[in-house]
Amino acid sequence: MKKITQGWISGFIGVVIFAGSLPATRLAIMGFDPVFLTAARAILAALLGGAVLLLLKQRMPTKADFPALAIVTLGVVIGFPLLSALALQYVTSAHAIVFLGILPLFTAIFAVWRGSERPSALFWLFALLGSFFVAGYAALSSGHTSLVGGLLMMGAVVACALGYAEGGRLSRVLGGWQVISWALVLSLPIMLPIAWLTWPKSLVGISITAWAGLIYVSLFSMFIGFVFWYRGLALGGIAAVGQLQLMQPFLGLTLAAILLHETVSIGMLISTLGAVACMVGAKKFAV
Repeated sequence: MKKITQGWISGFIGVVIFAGSLPATRLAIMGFDPVFLTAARAILAALLGGAVLLLLKQRMPTKADFPALAIVTLGVVIGFPLLSALALQYVTSAHAIVFLGILPLFTAIFAVWRGSERPSALFWLFALLGSFFVAGYAALSSGHTSLVGGLLMMGAVVACALGYAEGGRLSRVLGGWQVISWALVLSLPIMLPIAWLTWPKSLVGISITAWAGLIYVSLFSMFIGFVFWYRGLALGGIAAVGQLQLMQPFLGLTLAAILLHETVSIGMLISTLGAVACMVGAKKFAV
């Protein structure tokens, strides 16, 4: 039980850190191209992760680990950052954040497929209800927002869920921070040329807030948050701890309102609070 509790605590810290990801990305794309931002955040995080790997003399992953690391790289290093940054060109971060309420359901589905976990029937009921609140809001507000932005966020959610599930499974073997560090290092041959090709014509005039957004998503969203998140998934179970993500929209909406002065509608709040209530139920019946 102590191990599971540690997993939930570690996972919660990860969610709190991730809650600032979309608002910070929104700030960053005000000064940087989304493709450059995706590459830059991965490179900066890879330098940090690679330095820690060398400093602590971590062993190389085995040949059998590389397919899983490739999935993590495609899901959380490339897929989610790129698709969410592109989506934020069409929708506000507040609207994009609501889509994250579906993330726990997809994470649980991938946990069953890739991690061989078997949550109870009541767990699935609460997981589906939580996603229903989010999907219902997205459907009702579809006439007031961009279809392209919504589709990009759905793609980002699926990519992220797969990366979460695969990374959580591999963390049981390599360790949480080691998984994200190796995935980031693995991305460098792709990200370095992309960053060079999309380098801004001039760094003059880029606002301090855009730089702050880049630093946050590079250090916290891309590395530090995963240190806690993957540890939580490994200790507490991918499907179960993954339901903590239902709290991420509530935390993210708060940050969007405070930092970006974006409007948080009643519909957003209702859908988010409903999703959080379902998270509590899913936790109770996870095993």
